[in-house]
Amino acid sequence: MYSDVENPEEEQDKKKGAVLQAIQQLGTNQVPQFETNQYCIPIIGQVEGHLVMPPQNKTTKYEHIIPQIVAAEQNPKIQGVLLILNTVGGDVEAGLAIAEMIATMRKPTVSIVLGGGHSIGVPIAVAARTSFIVETATMTIHPIRMNGMVIGVPQTFEYLERMQDRVIRFIANHSRISEAGIRQLMFRTGELARDIGTNVIGMDAVEQGIIDRVGGIADALQELDRLIAEKKGREES
Repeated sequence: MYSDVENPEEEQDKKKGAVLQAIQQLGTNQVPQFETNQYCIPIIGQVEGHLVMPPQNKTTKYEHIIPQIVAAEQNPKIQGVLLILNTVGGDVEAGLAIAEMIATMRKPTVSIVLGGGHSIGVPIAVAARTSFIVETATMTIHPIRMNGMVIGVPQTFEYLERMQDRVIRFIANHSRISEAGIRQLMFRTGELARDIGTNVIGMDAVEQGIIDRVGGIADALQELDRLIAEKKGREES
């Protein structure tokens, strides 16, 4: 006899599989379930672009992030996007693609740097409407480079120079720091061991004009709520 009721053993196996998957991905067998009008996008580890990173590297794949941004922009239930950054940087073109998409969203966006927002993480952080950084987080501003590659021809150098100009221009257009200020931080000697560049920590990033405010997750969520309410008010008036 056929039955519409699924086999209890199969149902139990499915539940066990779901629990194991949640533990593997999130470290817990229970995920808080609630309705929210905000969408969270984490940028964690290294921003992976055209080259696949080794399996031991913690990465954020741009081909995963871009569809999430598109879906958040199109979903009428989502009214604001929160970006959480703890990244060492990564692929420049992939990072700029993510930053450009965030900057051109119609919905309110807020970013918060936790731990670190280094290298190409800087444009991603400033791409949001309002950016936050916690007191202990750091951001590294340095020239664009290709690890392990010797610049042997003028064309390669020119390519890096132009890409660097794109990054500098984007940061200056989406924050309070000038292009000259960014270049000064990029090419400062003596700040980083055996390299050139600058580390800014917490309030330093705000004073330099890179990040808007020092604050934690509660401050970022409160600001996103404010931006959402402000957008609603403009649409209703």
